[in-house]
Order: sequence, then C-alpha cells, then structure tokens
Amino acid sequence: MSDDSAPAPPGRVAACSTWFHVGGVSVRVVGEHSADLNLDATLQPFRVESRGCDIEIRVRWVGKLPQSRQRQLFDSGCVWKLYESGGGFQFDFGTAGLGGVPYKRLLVDGRFRSASLLLSRESFGNREPAIPLEYPLDELLIMHRLTQERAIELHGVGIVGPDGASNLFVGHSGAGKSTTARLWTSLHEIKILSDDRIIVREDKVREYPLREHANQIFMYGTPWHGEAHFALPERAPLQRIFVLEHGHGNVITRLSPSHAVGELFARSFVPFHRHEYVDSALSFLEHVADSVPCYRYSFEPDERAVERVLNFRE
Repeated sequence: MSDDSAPAPPGRVAACSTWFHVGGVSVRVVGEHSADLNLDATLQPFRVESRGCDIEIRVRWVGKLPQSRQRQLFDSGCVWKLYESGGGFQFDFGTAGLGGVPYKRLLVDGRFRSASLLLSRESFGNREPAIPLEYPLDELLIMHRLTQERAIELHGVGIVGPDGASNLFVGHSGAGKSTTARLWTSLHEIKILSDDRIIVREDKVREYPLREHANQIFMYGTPWHGEAHFALPERAPLQRIFVLEHGHGNVITRLSPSHAVGELFARSFVPFHRHEYVDSALSFLEHVADSVPCYRYSFEPDERAVERVLNFRE
C-alpha cells in the first residue's frame, strides 16, 4: 500500500470537527477544512454538539488511490468492496465512470473505533464539493460498529402511536413498511422514527442513570429512510414487534422466541464476512425475542389494519 493510503498518525491535530449520533453510536469527523465535514442531507438532522465519540474519522485528501492489493473479503456488486487491512478493514468505493479506481477509501481498525477516510483528488477533480460520508459509507460504518455492541439494524418502520405504545413493524422490501407508515400518519398524530431502517439496542434508561440493571430494549430512528421519507433522531422503548406480510383479515399471530429470532435475522443488516458478527447478532436477537413480544401480522392496507394494532390485547 502506498504512503497515501496509510492511516493518519494517532493524535494528529485537525482544524475542524463535527459530530453526529445514530442509533446510540456517536461519530466524530475531523478534517483540515470545514468543507471536509460536509454531511449528507439525510445525516444533517442527526448532527449533535461536541461530545465524546464511539468512532473517530479523520478525513484526508490524497493525490490518487491505487487499486487495492489486499485480500478481498466482500464485493457489494455496487460501489464498494471490502478488504483485509492489517488488523482492521479497508472499504474501497469506486464506479465504472471513474475508471474503476477508488475515489475514496475507509481504513478502520478491527473494533470500529478509529478510521481514516482518504479522498482522491484525481477522482473528485473540479466536481461538486465532496460529501465524505455519503451513503452507503455512513450506514456501513454504523452497521459494522453495532457488531461490537448489543445492537442490530433491522429492516422496519418504528412507530410511537397516539397511545404512546412503541411498535416496530419489520418486513422485507415490498412487505408494506412505507404503506404502514402512511396509513398511521393519515389517521393519527404519531411519531415515525424511520420507515425503512431501525436500530434496536439494549441501552440504559436515562431516567434511572444510577440504578443497577436499569437497561431496556430501545428502537432508534436512522437517516436511511424509505419511500415515505420518515427519519427522526430519536429513540423509544420497544414494546412489541410485528413481522409484516400482506394477507386477509388483519390476523395477528404470536411467534415463539425461536421462530421470532429467525424472522428478525432474515430482516436484519449483519456483516456476513465474519462468523463472530453473525453469532453476536443471533445472540442479541435471542435476547430481544425473550424480552419483547413478537407477532406475525398478515394485514390489509387500509385503516382497519391500524385500528387492529391499537386495539390488540393478548
């Protein structure tokens, strides 16, 4: 690897910093210039004031980025590929329109605590100002960081209803997540944390910061919204989970914990290139399924589907 691709020295002082917070993970971005800190429009609502961080990313500009000679671990088939890099990882981002060479490279340690983000001057040239953490880099970073914590990203819509109850509706693409979000907002004054990606994690209850074992399962909104464009930088205690599918009669069926784990895992975002990440995800989902009631919901897309959940008592 060339010198241009080496991580920035530890403790290097940068001129500018910004922070954002997604799903209980705090990220600090540092760079030599304010333009290096541009956040995608979807990330802007998740920006926070100066605080401690779980991940620190140092943005650097280099002349160009060569093709990687590291061992490839994964190819997304789109804009990014993953390689080994010493004791950590290397994410390369490239497109055919730029000759296939990386236009940016993320070098991160094995526990996803510290990273260098290298931007290629050759690739960006005189184009629009760079957005260093532009999707999908931001989601990849958070998703991998969650492997180090009791947390996971799920394909779902998180709704805090008019009665204050917090329900998570998980589903594959086309299962009705955005439809569910629109139905609920058309009928009631509610909060939707996200209509496509929700982070579920065990976290401390803020109201009892000194109380031992004051932990609870929460769902967090994320910037990565769906067709309905709902995304809030908030969390809510998770009370029920519904696995969405289209059907007739708005039928709710309780799932056993073991069955629930399989359904949730099939709708999760887990890095599969390390078996320990998969094992950790399954272990956490077992805890979630033991702690939160899970149901299958075969629903019809009209207002009766909303009222069925609001009036549901097991």
